[in-house]
Amino acid sequence: MSLSNLRQSMSWLHTWLGLVLGYLLVVIFFFGSLSVFDREFDRWALPETRFPAQPMPSFDRMLLPLFAQMAPEAQELEAARGRVSTPLPEKLKPVNFAAYTTHRDPVVGLYAEYAVPGNPNDPDDHVHGHVTVDPRNGRLLRDDQLKIGSEFFYPMHIGLHLTWKNLGYWIVGAAALVMLAALVSGVIIHRRLFREFFTFRPRKHLQRSTLDLHNLTGVVALPFHFFFALTGLTIFAAMYLPVSETMLKPQATAAMMAEAQARNLPYAAAGVPAPLASVDAMVAEAKRRWAAHDMAGEVGYLVINHPGDRNSYVTIYRGGSDRVALLGQAIHFEGTSGRVLYEEPQPSAIAKVNEFLTGLHLQQFEHWALRWFYLFGGLAGCACIATGFLFFVEKRKRRHPAGARWADAMAVGTVLGPLAAALAMLVANRLMPEIEREAFWGVWLLSFAHAFGRGRAAWFEQCCVVAVLAFGAVLLNALTTGDHLLKTLFIERYWPVAGVDLALLAVGFIAAGLARRLAPMGARRAMAAEQAHAS
Repeated sequence: MSLSNLRQSMSWLHTWLGLVLGYLLVVIFFFGSLSVFDREFDRWALPETRFPAQPMPSFDRMLLPLFAQMAPEAQELEAARGRVSTPLPEKLKPVNFAAYTTHRDPVVGLYAEYAVPGNPNDPDDHVHGHVTVDPRNGRLLRDDQLKIGSEFFYPMHIGLHLTWKNLGYWIVGAAALVMLAALVSGVIIHRRLFREFFTFRPRKHLQRSTLDLHNLTGVVALPFHFFFALTGLTIFAAMYLPVSETMLKPQATAAMMAEAQARNLPYAAAGVPAPLASVDAMVAEAKRRWAAHDMAGEVGYLVINHPGDRNSYVTIYRGGSDRVALLGQAIHFEGTSGRVLYEEPQPSAIAKVNEFLTGLHLQQFEHWALRWFYLFGGLAGCACIATGFLFFVEKRKRRHPAGARWADAMAVGTVLGPLAAALAMLVANRLMPEIEREAFWGVWLLSFAHAFGRGRAAWFEQCCVVAVLAFGAVLLNALTTGDHLLKTLFIERYWPVAGVDLALLAVGFIAAGLARRLAPMGARRAMAAEQAHAS
């Protein structure tokens, strides 16, 4: 095959891969960009969490009594009743307790897993409980409040909120594979990558300037896009590959049992009640050992396995704010005595690479400049795909007006729809937090319906909506909480909330500027031309 034929075939592949799954990739990129600042969105959405980040509090004095009061989520419990052959006991036995925090978290998340007996299809069936605690005083946050960043934007990025059979993870994985193929085919198509790095002609006609912007955003952030598509696949490789609990559960269980035995850790509970030794003393010993290895730090993740059982053991992970790996230096303690059972050795070379790639993708370490780079890289990916849509439509609208109209409407609903929906969610958070999710899905659905009904005019009109929602969210935050920008910027210098407000203002001004470029008269002319072509 000649080089020109290869480029032609790659052009066809690049176009149709982008058109078929590009809509999905825009959503994944957009919510991945927002997830970079998920904890900051959490603080904006929950005013009672607007205080400095705190270390892990005392387990013995604060967390243990809270774990004793926890219960499974009502929805999960109701679903479990339909899976068992006998009535569930009034109180389920806990399988493990866990506490998690980061250097950006003012609050601590407590998680619990409870065994569900009587399921004939799954003897290891379980349900979960979750609460959020203020580590300064042990006060629980209301459980009906949504952490918009970590509990909505981030799950949207990794799984599209499609939880049945982990369907969302599989769809996102397929999209990542398609993106890798689109990136490789895009490199083959473009012979002058270096020149396209510096080429953008905004005053040219729409088709030319759109292609320039598509090439520019694709080339500038090419390493970023390739890296994140690849690492996104590696993070969930255990789910996608057959050697995992999702496909070969008996084999995966046998491997976990063998691993636990090799580490001198009990895999199952003994069924014999026994008290838990002081976890605070174990934390102190873990910190001493970390400091001895020149890795002083705070606890990031703490797990109590088989609580209240003779085979209980405690695993303490060091927080990873000063290293790329998400968590590390785990030390396992015997729950009944507090003696060290196993201290994780230095990982193998392969494990280090996997930890590095995972940590670099999730970016929970302390590096604010890189965090902003991630945000702009993700938004560049959105711009690259969106301009690809526009170029496709502009090039074909004369020959295929009906198909181009559908593609254009899908592009509007995919590019502006998620943005308007996310902003509507923030507005609802300040007005009626009980309908945050409904506001998100409702506005996104309306965006698609409006785009199909209004054609090219939808770009202008939805830009106006985005601007109004962005400015409205900032205003409502100031009115309902008193945390206006003068206070968060100059008086208290509380950057998480100030940063979200400033970003919202930037979005509002950019959307208003775009709306001005797409003036109503221009939108009417475009719609009239579209109707003339259709007739």
